Amino acid sequence: MIDLARLTVDDFAALVGDRFTLAGGGAYELTQARAGAAAPGAPRPPFTLLFAGPPEPVREQGIQALTHPDLGTLELFLVPVGRDAAAVRYEAVFG
Repeated sequence: MIDLARLTVDDFAALVGDRFTLAGGGAYELTQARAGAAAPGAPRPPFTLLFAGPPEPVREQGIQALTHPDLGTLELFLVPVGRDAAAVRYEAVFG
């Protein structure tokens, strides 16, 4: 499994538009990888990822195992942040 502490926004930027598979089923598209402002002395600049998942079921916030063909399985803390008829959006924040 990949060490999440070593990942940066650059590791995900090229994957925007790619599908990640949630353990238990469902495809989640990475729709955004956004860098934040770096804090002095921080090991890496913070960043956020935004995923679009199926409209049903809405997953509660918590750790979800997402698998990508190149990255393998990542256990990310996902928070639902929006919903419309087409998708539920989930955010993962890396500090």
